[in-house]
Amino acid sequence: MKIRDLDLSSNPVNAEHAALGLPPIENAVSHPGAHPLLRFTMWSVAFLLMALTLTLATRLFNQPSGHTGLQLIAEALNSREFWSAVAVGLLAQTVDGALGMAYGITSTSFLLASGSSPAVASAAVHIAEVFTTGVSGISHIKLGNVNKNLFLRLLVPGMLGAAGGAWVLSSVDGAALKPFVAGYLLLMGLYVFSKIFGKLKAQRRAPRHVAKLGLAGGFLDAVGGGGWGPIVTTTLVGTGQDPRQTIGSVNLAEFFLTFVSAGVFALLIGDQSPWTTVGGLVIGGLFAAPFAALLTARLHTKALLALVGSVIVLISSFNIWKALA
Repeated sequence: MKIRDLDLSSNPVNAEHAALGLPPIENAVSHPGAHPLLRFTMWSVAFLLMALTLTLATRLFNQPSGHTGLQLIAEALNSREFWSAVAVGLLAQTVDGALGMAYGITSTSFLLASGSSPAVASAAVHIAEVFTTGVSGISHIKLGNVNKNLFLRLLVPGMLGAAGGAWVLSSVDGAALKPFVAGYLLLMGLYVFSKIFGKLKAQRRAPRHVAKLGLAGGFLDAVGGGGWGPIVTTTLVGTGQDPRQTIGSVNLAEFFLTFVSAGVFALLIGDQSPWTTVGGLVIGGLFAAPFAALLTARLHTKALLALVGSVIVLISSFNIWKALA
């Protein structure tokens, strides 16, 4: 099980992350302590994860086409789409493990470049993220990293924003929307790159407009395939909020808005549901931890920010050119 190492002074890398206003890197944990509050939320997350797993397994092994689940798995293993998604999942999760953010915007940028429509790319990313955000949310609850009030203030607006973003993305022609989504991702790439130029100057004040922030973050995350963490976490930490409870609360809320957007996408895009891509993203992400640790050990955080930001900007620029050509 993975969770952020929320003692920001525990090692030089996390000290550098704290100065730049970034989430901390991941550490393995075992036997986490129980959180006396939010226990119902924790069990709700676990139930939803089990229900989703059962639903996906039922759909896989009960196909109306007559194909068996094993045949579909064999077809996926022989498809270019699956292995491309594995590579994207490996890369995106490596970036997220080393930087603490940018999984969604990295994976969506690459999926758009490979020819996926904005709706299919964002749907695949959010369905895959349900599992990782669910495990992360449970871990944060059990370790006491969740501020109940902040979580509740983010929860409903974030879910409404995510549902609205998924509906817009699924309802508008993909070809018409693609340059706008790529433009958003280009701006997010520039935002990641800009983090190398200054230190975080936090001011201790109560967080304001949390509901509006959650609504905007959820909407942009669904439309652009990512951005909840960079937008919401960075904004709240920048106001001087406790990084430990801010990151835990934002991560827990992310599970629910990801679950909502994934459900809306699955209902609205119908037969286009990207299950092969989802499987590839999940499997690729499972093997990313060693690579994330290697990047963290070998590269300074600023160098990694510059590299990731530049790659996202270049890919998004290519996607804009291709969409408008």
